[in-house]
Amino acid sequence: MASQILDTPIEFLKGVGPARADVLRKELGIFTFKELLYHLPFRYVDRSKFYTVSELNSDAAVVQLKGRIVRVSEVGVAKAKRLTAIFEDGTGQIELVWFKGAKWIKDSLRANTEYVVYGKISQFKSTWNIVHPEIETVDKFRLSGSSGLRPVYNTTEKLTSRGLHSTGISKLMEVLLPTLKAQIPETLSTELVSKLKFYSREEALMHIHFPPSLEEAEKARNRLKFDELFFIQLMLIKKKLQQTRNVPAARFAKVGELFNQFYDKHLAFDLTEAQKRVIKEIRSDVNTGYHMNRLLQGDVGSGKTIVALLCALLAIDNGYQVAVMAPTEILAKQHFESFSASLEFLPVTVSLLTGSTKTAARREIHASLMDGSLNILIGTHALIEPKVEFKQLGLAIVDEQHRFGVAQRARLWNKAKMPPHILVMTATPIPRTLAMTLYGDLDLSVIDELPPGRKPILTVHRTDSARLKVFKFIKEEIALGRQIYIVYPLIEESQALDYKDLMDGYESISRSFPLPDYKISIVHGKMKSEDKNHEMQRFISGETQILVATTVIEVGVNVPNASVMIIESAERFGLSQLHQLRGRVGRGADQSYCILMTDEKISKEAKIRVETMCRTNDGFELSEVDLELRGPGDLMGTQQSGELNLAIADLVLDKQILITARHLAMELLERDPSLTAPENSAIRLSLADMMQIRKDWSQIS
Repeated sequence: MASQILDTPIEFLKGVGPARADVLRKELGIFTFKELLYHLPFRYVDRSKFYTVSELNSDAAVVQLKGRIVRVSEVGVAKAKRLTAIFEDGTGQIELVWFKGAKWIKDSLRANTEYVVYGKISQFKSTWNIVHPEIETVDKFRLSGSSGLRPVYNTTEKLTSRGLHSTGISKLMEVLLPTLKAQIPETLSTELVSKLKFYSREEALMHIHFPPSLEEAEKARNRLKFDELFFIQLMLIKKKLQQTRNVPAARFAKVGELFNQFYDKHLAFDLTEAQKRVIKEIRSDVNTGYHMNRLLQGDVGSGKTIVALLCALLAIDNGYQVAVMAPTEILAKQHFESFSASLEFLPVTVSLLTGSTKTAARREIHASLMDGSLNILIGTHALIEPKVEFKQLGLAIVDEQHRFGVAQRARLWNKAKMPPHILVMTATPIPRTLAMTLYGDLDLSVIDELPPGRKPILTVHRTDSARLKVFKFIKEEIALGRQIYIVYPLIEESQALDYKDLMDGYESISRSFPLPDYKISIVHGKMKSEDKNHEMQRFISGETQILVATTVIEVGVNVPNASVMIIESAERFGLSQLHQLRGRVGRGADQSYCILMTDEKISKEAKIRVETMCRTNDGFELSEVDLELRGPGDLMGTQQSGELNLAIADLVLDKQILITARHLAMELLERDPSLTAPENSAIRLSLADMMQIRKDWSQIS
């Protein structure tokens, strides 16, 4: 019965009808009583306070007045026509103005009737006025019972033209809520509601629309925020348990000769404690006989690649092949060179497959994959082409995974008889709250320690006025045999944005650092792949001392001799990008520097980003600041952009609610994995309902 009334089409609510229902569907996606119920107010206004006209001043932006209309007149013609009314309360007069609906409003206004007027005040030629005020009789104002806090709802111009401004929507809620009394099902167990001292679900929804006080509105919001985050966590954890318990996978039972030989004889440095911890976590996962789905987070330069290499050897020792997928050809090639150099003394075969791999080489790779003689295949999207078939794929390593779509990762999964173990790597440190929501169905490993001996990169902020000093510093570093990156945000001059562009910068650098003393490479996204690779190789080999580039070098470039990163128009970049660019230096033994160049005047937000970069090298701290500045929507790049479509919760503000929700969800599923206990029936039904309607944006593999 409850679900039936909630599913009632919206046109059957008193005060809606077919025309209003049509605009509600088109503008807000409201088709049913339930969808209107969940169109929540985003703030409240206090309608208990009244002003007098004599008290009005510029500090009072929105006011409420009580008085009578003494004169009404229409001014102008056709589209320029407007309605004006003189309103007085005994202390003075104010003008009310309507540009739309003049005829309807004029017919509704009555003489010798006391009205309540509410709206934003402004002054024109020393006369106070309110444009498009909310207006109702005092009797109606009292009868509505809404003389205290009133909800404010999102609306649109088309809705407003149908009388469904915020007040109009509020009036629909006044009709809807009594209709739904005792019809709104509970979603949590009695135990949870009691433990958290929550309102019931019904009480929360009643109070969020018409709260007796701001404190009770907050209490109602917290109940609904918890529900939203709790059920997302339930979905993610349930899925994770199903994957780990129900999906059989290759068992890497032994730590074999290749792993031990490499670890004992060819590892050029000691692993950090964080790296050792992560390898133990992965070894434990792949020895269960069930599928591993693990996210490896590590800051720039923390040593994720060597962890991936050791895991690959673990797979090969157990008779399985390994795929390593990277988002760009540059990064794939870097991984290939790194793996090949590290494994040159071991009987391990490694190949590279990208879009530019020649046909003959492709045929050779396909054959060696099928007969099992190829142990590790590294590549780009080319790895997921239908022709690429493995004899025995046991481990898939996906680098910078947020650059790949779900369907692409799924195709990699399908290249094995049993799903391969998945190790997802990212050099973008993700705040804990975001990781718990975006990647709640993965086990999380974090390398939160840099290798010993790494000198922290010194980051400084300089403005255009200090450019000559910066150029002098560049010459000093080059004289010491070091190399320099100079990164620009744009390729060509933009009329809309007054920022340094790459071509203009290149000419300026060429004049300041003339041949034959200085050699310069240039790299940007519009270059052909072979030209880009040629220029990069010149810089990597030390043939050129300065690399002028766009953010194409954000990932995948490893030049230990480069000691200075100069980022032009640094105010144009997000914190994550700035941190990734800074990570291109500091890879050798020399002290490295990052210089953030900006205009003299920058926005408040840009100033926070620049100051944060100068203060810390900790990517996790930076990611928290980035989350606060930008919100979660686009933090992870285009693949996740817009996916965190939370109705009421906020990952920045509601961090503690999320942590509590996840903890309680895990606790519940440990006790009752299938949610079949009678006391959890409300949770089970709510979760089933949610899983039907919510897009599964959490899927990783």
